[in-house]
Amino acid sequence: MTDNSHIYNDVYTGENLNRVAYPMGGMGAGMICLEGTGALSHVSLRGQPEVMNEPLMFAALSIKGNIPISRVLEGPVPTWKIFGTTASGNGLGGTDYGLPRFTSASFKARFPFGDVHLSDSKVPLDVNLTGWSPFTPGDADNSSLPVAALEYTFQNTTGSPIDAVFSFHARNFLSTDTPGESVVTVKNGFVLSQPGSTEKPYDEGAFCAVVDDPETKINPAWFRGGWFDALTMVWKSVAHGQALQAAPISEGLPSPGGSLYVPFTLQPGEKKNLILRLSWRVPETNLHIASEESSDEPSNTESEDACCAGGCACQRTHKPWYAQLFPTIESVNAYWGKHYDRLRQQTAEFTACFYDTDLAPELVEAIAANLTILKSPTIQRQIDGRLWCWEGCCDTHGCCHGSCTHVWNYAQALPHLFPAMERTLRETEFLVDQDINGHQNFRASLPIRSDTHNFHAASDGQLGGIMKVYREWRISGDEIWLRRLWPLVKQSLDYCIATWDPDHKGALFEPHHNTYDIEFWGPDGMCTSFYLGALQAASIMSEAMGDPQPIYSELFEKGIAFMESELWDGEYFIQKIQWKGLHADDPTRGQAWNINYSPEAMALLQEEGPKYQYGLGCISDGVLGAWISAVCGLPDFLDSVKVHSHLLAVHRYNLKTDLSEHANPQRPTFAAGRDGGLLLCTWPKGGALSLPFVYSDEVWTGIEYQVAAHLMLMRSVE
Repeated sequence: MTDNSHIYNDVYTGENLNRVAYPMGGMGAGMICLEGTGALSHVSLRGQPEVMNEPLMFAALSIKGNIPISRVLEGPVPTWKIFGTTASGNGLGGTDYGLPRFTSASFKARFPFGDVHLSDSKVPLDVNLTGWSPFTPGDADNSSLPVAALEYTFQNTTGSPIDAVFSFHARNFLSTDTPGESVVTVKNGFVLSQPGSTEKPYDEGAFCAVVDDPETKINPAWFRGGWFDALTMVWKSVAHGQALQAAPISEGLPSPGGSLYVPFTLQPGEKKNLILRLSWRVPETNLHIASEESSDEPSNTESEDACCAGGCACQRTHKPWYAQLFPTIESVNAYWGKHYDRLRQQTAEFTACFYDTDLAPELVEAIAANLTILKSPTIQRQIDGRLWCWEGCCDTHGCCHGSCTHVWNYAQALPHLFPAMERTLRETEFLVDQDINGHQNFRASLPIRSDTHNFHAASDGQLGGIMKVYREWRISGDEIWLRRLWPLVKQSLDYCIATWDPDHKGALFEPHHNTYDIEFWGPDGMCTSFYLGALQAASIMSEAMGDPQPIYSELFEKGIAFMESELWDGEYFIQKIQWKGLHADDPTRGQAWNINYSPEAMALLQEEGPKYQYGLGCISDGVLGAWISAVCGLPDFLDSVKVHSHLLAVHRYNLKTDLSEHANPQRPTFAAGRDGGLLLCTWPKGGALSLPFVYSDEVWTGIEYQVAAHLMLMRSVE
């Protein structure tokens, strides 16, 4: 457990340091994390997360003298790694955890820069490390490079000269069972490489480490042997202050890894700056995600062009965007070296601008922390440049595929930082994932292509997408782009009306799938707010397109009146559960996922209605559509007093400072025990259901953020 001493936007130390893993790498280009200790971990270069992947890869410092000093350029190994990781019970052989290292470390984040300070009473140098990778809003391509940098600074704090050697070492962590791996030299560095094969083209990969210092020595020929021979011999070179240089191995077994060394001398008070540039190229992946019955046939008239734009030809597996730009690892390294200074300056300008604010420190830290997600494997960018995203990352695979529309509704950074990339999500939704009836798959295939339409559309996702088309048009001012999508936007909204509001009541009465992976039966404030926001956005766009749709305005006005009267309990918006008298089949026969109406569930159906509703509950997402509408730049449409009242009720009833007495039979580890958090729903006035919607007892950070943001829009800051 971390302590509570951390100051927002300030230095992480002690226990607060031990879980810091700061993503570096381009958007959709792979990730290496800089830990708070200075270690490199979470190495995920093959298109999917490898959260526990911490290959043997470290920098070291050797100080010569009567009593030589050698240190891994990292702070102490966190206790959780020693006792809590896979195979820790067998000693974790092959790691660098047993090597001498600095006694203390601290970390400070200034997105996308992470600064580590190392100290040790026995080391007569002041040591700092800055890790970063390019991030410049508006420049998506240079923000999607497969690169990172580690900038080391050493300052002599004594009154005497110091002779030292900096070194960096990496086992060939790209090695697979496909033969042909190698370690070769480039100017001032080395390349770890692994070829692919006909059967496994996705094995191909290369990783480059380079220091721009003329004194750099390269050893691509590690000792070959058994047991712990390689690391033992590498550390001997460090301990003896050596700077080894050798030719690549050309015969026999391949080298296990590569090293570079930079000897230097510091006069009293003098500084030495070394830039370690890392780059990689993994041009193929084995990612192929779609339903079993997927089709490569286009869904809409423009989808074929959209699917194969940029020459992707609907390839079978995902290829990262950078693969078509850089044919070799050498070309990545060359580009990184040539443009390093410019990219760093531009990135630093963004950082300076971002932190030059009078926003509360906790807000700045929260925003910056979430921006790091853009550098994680959550983000993929396929070879034609289009964006594709997971909902998040599990340890070894992406979690819930397909730029899920009802999940990515909450995200607001990309459309403002990289609007052209965000527009590719709308193009996928409407040009590829929407069929001729207007049904929209809420999960896109990878590579992006059309798929079968054999499950519910997501009401909040599809309606949210209409508001976001308005937002993208508003940000870009691109009327040609809107004209291209407008017929499909209209098709989409017409589908929503026919499917969920066929009687034109202005609310979603028919069962409607949503972000909780279930269907709400009967009208509810949450999804009706999406409906009203989409109707308003479509009405405005229809006028701009010279294609007025009076029905949208009529339903919009009717829906406002319905929501503010029938779904308002005097304090917050609710759901009116209804499952009889609808056009849909009853819940036991309709299409659903993991519901299972057993005999006991049938009894509940008769008594309470369908499983997984919220009824009279105070749901945190209850006016989410109104918030999304507002941040898309649309006029407010609900009574602001009632919206404010709902949000204050959410704050009053759902925010818990201690969850010790809260029972959560669902997924408890998002927040549990003495943690605080905002529950998704509570029933403060009674009417709690036996089986409410399946995530109701959980805490979701994204919902906390949208509620907080909406309260701030309503000028409720404290």
